[in-house]
Amino acid sequence: MDEPLGVLAVGPAGAGRAEVLGALLRLDPAMLAVPAGSWLVLRDARVPSRAAYVPGYRQPHSYGADRLAAGPALARPPRRVELAVPEPLLRHFALVDTPNTDTVGVASGRVLLEAAGRAGAVLFVIAADQAFTATELRLLTELAGARVEVFFAVTPGADGGSPPAGESTVDGTGAAVGSTGARPAVDPVGRAAVAVAAHRAALLVAVPGLTAARWFSVGSGDADDLRRALVGWAADEVLRRASADPPVLPGAHGRVPVRPAPGPWSDQLERQTRSVVQRIRQQVALELANAHLRVVQEIVFGVGCAGLPQLLDREMEALSLFATTQCDQAVRNLLDEAAGQVLGAPLAPGVRQRIANAVRWGLGDHSAGEELDRVLLVTSGGAVTGLTGAGAIDALTGYPGAARDGVLPPVAVALSGGCWQHWRSPGNNDPNAARAWAQRALREVELELTREVSRRFDVIRLSLGVVLSDAVDHGILLA
Repeated sequence: MDEPLGVLAVGPAGAGRAEVLGALLRLDPAMLAVPAGSWLVLRDARVPSRAAYVPGYRQPHSYGADRLAAGPALARPPRRVELAVPEPLLRHFALVDTPNTDTVGVASGRVLLEAAGRAGAVLFVIAADQAFTATELRLLTELAGARVEVFFAVTPGADGGSPPAGESTVDGTGAAVGSTGARPAVDPVGRAAVAVAAHRAALLVAVPGLTAARWFSVGSGDADDLRRALVGWAADEVLRRASADPPVLPGAHGRVPVRPAPGPWSDQLERQTRSVVQRIRQQVALELANAHLRVVQEIVFGVGCAGLPQLLDREMEALSLFATTQCDQAVRNLLDEAAGQVLGAPLAPGVRQRIANAVRWGLGDHSAGEELDRVLLVTSGGAVTGLTGAGAIDALTGYPGAARDGVLPPVAVALSGGCWQHWRSPGNNDPNAARAWAQRALREVELELTREVSRRFDVIRLSLGVVLSDAVDHGILLA
């Protein structure tokens, strides 16, 4: 899968992230305003445009900067806003501004890490007078262990570029791990260099895996050095990905004979499918139980009732990614084992892709009129309703990438706009009622996902069975 390159901008509130992106793109930072919790995806285009992708709709909404600055006119915030502008830098990669790290919890952290892995690079923006928090250090530790290039941009603090006096960062327990101490007065360039050095030294104490990360001082609209570094990374990354992705997969063409005695592969496929469904349902139930604990804790000690919809929507986004990954992996395993029994194992990558394509094309013949590309929407009453269509699924993606190569459509769960309207009402501020509503909603999501997983794998079993039966009957793979 040929994922497009992207750079995710990450950092705390007040770090000047919009100013850094504006300097990189030579745009007014006010143009980059989005509703709280939404992702901003910046792409190159000849004709400027702005569109908001809102769960519950099949088509994006035109969204002006003035409305974004004042807040969304829609019932709920978009998962993402796409801004297309004619900018040469964006021909190399997409720039993606993410929500402030102050709001990153377990669920949103998983979403960010998944997106960073596909994009390839992260730009962490922090002000000279700010310190890395424990949450940010955990996130950076995860990034250090992944194949993600990390850049740091240090912006002037409120006092013009001084590092925080007496402290720089904290470790995972909240204890201080670095101290900059008092600094003598120096010129602006020197102050910027001191701030960068102090932040870097303190970070490496907590996250030594980021020793190779590059640091830049960005201020007064000057981001030329950072721009050149990002373009250089993009050029190298394109070559790396191209060398790792052969143009033609082995086995993509040619005759593939069936084994002389394939055995009872159909019975084995049925047994394995039942086992896979049971395992995924158990994993989803465990994920939902953990999400319920986090939601209850935040209702009582954190965001309260008004913040419940945004919190639960993030949990559903992370759950969607988790369930999609589990389904994709399970389908690959089923295909490898069943096809390997019929054609001989191990399967060549091209042969596996041919079978996967044939299975995908045959899904519609066995879905009994029910579309598999279905969005599950939590309503204000705590129930779950469905919305079908590829456009509806696309509206749930914070950072879209390449077209999926999975056999099944992604699992997609989100909250409808009615949830925001309900819990923003001044009369709905009872924590006990919010806890009961969240428990009911999560239970309904579990029931719907249980049915959805069972239905999807029944269709996979039937479609894969047809492909392999045809191969057995003809003696060769027809796909």
